[in-house]
Amino acid sequence: MTTPIRDLRARAARHPEALDALVALVLAALTLADVSGGGGSSYAAPGPLAYAVLVAVTGAVALRQRFPVGVLAVVLAGEVYLGAAGQKPSGDIVALLIAVYTVAAHRPLARSVLAGTLAFAVSAALLATATPGVHAVSLTLYLALLATVWWVGRSTRLRRSYLAELEDRAARLEKARFADARAARVEERSRIARELHDVVAHHVSVMTVQAGAARRIIDRDPDLARESIATIEQVGRTALSEMRRIVGVLRTDRDAVAPGSELSPQPGVEDLSGLIEQVRETGLAVELDVAGRERRLSTGVDLAAYRLIQEALTNSLKHAGPHARAWVRLDYGDRSLVVEICDDGRGVIDASAGGSGHGLVGMRERVALYGGELRIGPRTGGGFRVRATFPLEA
Repeated sequence: MTTPIRDLRARAARHPEALDALVALVLAALTLADVSGGGGSSYAAPGPLAYAVLVAVTGAVALRQRFPVGVLAVVLAGEVYLGAAGQKPSGDIVALLIAVYTVAAHRPLARSVLAGTLAFAVSAALLATATPGVHAVSLTLYLALLATVWWVGRSTRLRRSYLAELEDRAARLEKARFADARAARVEERSRIARELHDVVAHHVSVMTVQAGAARRIIDRDPDLARESIATIEQVGRTALSEMRRIVGVLRTDRDAVAPGSELSPQPGVEDLSGLIEQVRETGLAVELDVAGRERRLSTGVDLAAYRLIQEALTNSLKHAGPHARAWVRLDYGDRSLVVEICDDGRGVIDASAGGSGHGLVGMRERVALYGGELRIGPRTGGGFRVRATFPLEA
């Protein structure tokens, strides 16, 4: 039952003028039917001009959202004429209430106050002078109704403005968050590109040395030369694999790099013991567990796994709180390497938002670069967990 009502409201919101025209048509028909049936001895019989004024007053409601002040002026002018002509009050009263509400809901405060005051004064004067036998209670109730309608319209305008401001603020925050995440991705890709550039440069250097050695010994020791050529083939395949990943990753001249840093060897899982010792010195108890048969990883996966663990432990230091513990587990499988970092701290990182922090963005970029899967979220029993799966190439 709620679905048809919701669809009707959505349709009315899309075509407000059509709805106003329908309201005006129904109001005009009911008004003409009412005054045509006779209004008692105290009211004059309506003439052609009175019928035309009634149609104009009720029909003006169709244009209330486009010309609020103009519609109110037409309705007040019609009210003055009908009151002076001694006509029976009917749908023109409803049209006046609708016009007052519209001005209050669609126009600024100064203009709506002026229009509401004018409508209040004209209505009070007509009820006091043109309506025979009106009581003070009836007059007070009608004027109170008029003031209430104006206040409801004004409240509607304030609420609409408040919601529009909230929507605008949410849109600006969303744009800022998107820009920040995009900048973080660009920065992380630039960093990854530099590191992969060093990896590829190392492989090319090895190939050059091996090629030179094979050229020098190919006549004296063909078997050793063939071994050098096999090494060149293996290293070349690895270099091509890394080159496929570096293509499309952003690398710009504006990324500042410390002098000599590109010449330093890149870390890997073999350096985890040193990293864990550094983390322990800062106060976080960390345990390392290695499962499965250890195997040599490609340089890119080796570096990505190390950076992932480094970033996850850094987040644990920041967010886990005092007296927290962390666990790092490496599980070597036949076709994949599973890296898992857990802690039992407070786990205040909001991963449900997709990881708006630069560190989480970097994790996702690195794991996605090697076709892996990354899961980040709260840990059962408390704490936080980061789990990544890297496919291992044959």
